[in-house]
Amino acid sequence: MKQRCYIMKSRTIALAGNPNVGKSTVFNSLTGLNQHTGNWPGKTVSGAQGAFTYKDTRYLLVDLPGTYSLAATSIDETVARDYLCSGEADATLIVVDGTCLERNLNLVLQILSITENVILCVNLLDEARKKKISIDLDQLSQRFGIPVVGMAARARDGLDLLLETLHTFEYKEDPAVKADWTEHLRSDETRRGILRRAHEICTSCVTVEKKDPHAFDRRLDKIVTSRKFGFPIMLLLLFFIFWLTITGANYPSQGLTYLFAWLQNQLEAFLSYIHTPAFIEAPLIDGIYKTLTWVISVMLPPMAIFFPLFTLLEDFGYLPRVAFNMDHAFKKCCAHGKQALTMCMGFGCNACGVTGCRIIESPRERLIAILTNSFVPCNGRFPTLIAIITMFFAASFSFGSGIASCLLLTLVILLGITATLLVSRLLSKTILKGLPSSFILELPPYRMPKIGSVIVRSILDRTLFVLGRAVIIAAPAGLLIWILANVNCGGASLLAHCTAFCEPFGRLLGVDGVIIMAFLLGFPANEIVIPIMLMAYMAQGSLTDYDSLSQLHQILLDNGWTWQTALSTMLLCLFHFPCGTTCLTIKKETGSWKWTAAAIALPTLTGMVLCVLLNVVCGVVR
Repeated sequence: MKQRCYIMKSRTIALAGNPNVGKSTVFNSLTGLNQHTGNWPGKTVSGAQGAFTYKDTRYLLVDLPGTYSLAATSIDETVARDYLCSGEADATLIVVDGTCLERNLNLVLQILSITENVILCVNLLDEARKKKISIDLDQLSQRFGIPVVGMAARARDGLDLLLETLHTFEYKEDPAVKADWTEHLRSDETRRGILRRAHEICTSCVTVEKKDPHAFDRRLDKIVTSRKFGFPIMLLLLFFIFWLTITGANYPSQGLTYLFAWLQNQLEAFLSYIHTPAFIEAPLIDGIYKTLTWVISVMLPPMAIFFPLFTLLEDFGYLPRVAFNMDHAFKKCCAHGKQALTMCMGFGCNACGVTGCRIIESPRERLIAILTNSFVPCNGRFPTLIAIITMFFAASFSFGSGIASCLLLTLVILLGITATLLVSRLLSKTILKGLPSSFILELPPYRMPKIGSVIVRSILDRTLFVLGRAVIIAAPAGLLIWILANVNCGGASLLAHCTAFCEPFGRLLGVDGVIIMAFLLGFPANEIVIPIMLMAYMAQGSLTDYDSLSQLHQILLDNGWTWQTALSTMLLCLFHFPCGTTCLTIKKETGSWKWTAAAIALPTLTGMVLCVLLNVVCGVVR
């Protein structure tokens, strides 16, 4: 009996488009979870590739960075241009926004001048219908001479037609084009010609029933980007996000703590059953396990709340408005307006904020954003800040400790933002001199986010990614902490000797040696700073938890804490070296240990100077 042999064809499709057109949604709809991300060779721009099979063909979808033009004025545009000119792709799938088609056609016309193997995907047709915008897709196809598919990618409407179009498309061999071919795109004559043709095509293919289909966006922008209301709205949203994060993280954090305690009992019973030696069980349980579970129980709930809230604002379209509002302040500091976005990302995780600096085109301004990202606290520092604020300061307010804690935390964040601006200006006037570069900041239309997809995407792409990095670093740190606390020398543990050594330096900063060692040993993960303090104060051999803030408050008071100690500790928590995960990310992004060392030194020196000044002022007052 003869067997039939099927040979599967393969096609490479480049996915191109402007930012904020739903390109990533189309990519995810086609590829599902069968994708991976990585940096483009020689670049600091990440790209995703995904594979999928339809009928007898396997497709490799290459997601190019979102770009407005191929004139190559930024790293993103250079990456997209070089790939399209290389001829590696069998065809290019261009995604455009149906609510503002004319603006998107600039890129379409540029790509068509490179290759005729183009399929046009008009996305967001559902939003276009809401704005009373109708597009004649057949007429659009005739004008361009290419297949045109209408989609509402978030609802997967039009996906089957797109797949069939990719399958039946007549692929022609494309020669490679020299990259310098795009030089003519920068000429005024070429630009005017492209804009004129884009307008002519839209006039014949697009019908708008409303007088101003974007009236709602304009009315809302007059409020959220105004000089009068822009910043107060930003502060209120920041306060609200912190309040939800702080309030909502308490219960799941306690639940995880109880769960890990139960698992610890089971693990100890198992190790006892297999007769594990004590010298193995103790560092494994009291060192590695307790450190890992502490990081997870304290770090996971706030991230699982903060990142979805952040992503909701991103999907709604508010974050570009934040960059718009902050652009003037960063321009005054000779920095980039997009640094406001990377700074916001740093609130969730400084490592994510550093990675997000890739959106800044200028190498100089990108480096400034990387070096100053740790001046805003990540969620790993929030537990320490919140605990100290609640115990030593919020109790004196009459309108509730929860609201007072969020209000004071917001003020602390404003101090971090102020420091970010001042240090950015200092860098731009000294070692990173230069003028702020111009850039295009698109204010995308407001869109109603899909709650389910936001939660899934933020947990998979951000929360678990950051948590995984923290866990990898926290495991060896837990072992080191256990060794320091349990190995004795001269009648005292190594940890006690270290804290005694740091005591004079701590007193100079208005704290003590235990606090200094807690921050040093908390380098792998900021979440373990308070447990290390308790372990040292109570002379315990492993990380120690506390049952309530009142118990922790009393322990700290018994060990000499005052309001000045609390305030100095808060300053050190806000301004100190980035965690291990962030340092590794900085090294990866800059490719330099020199700049990584600078990113460590800048916030640390800032915190030390402020603590010394506070100590001097308090000494004079006393």
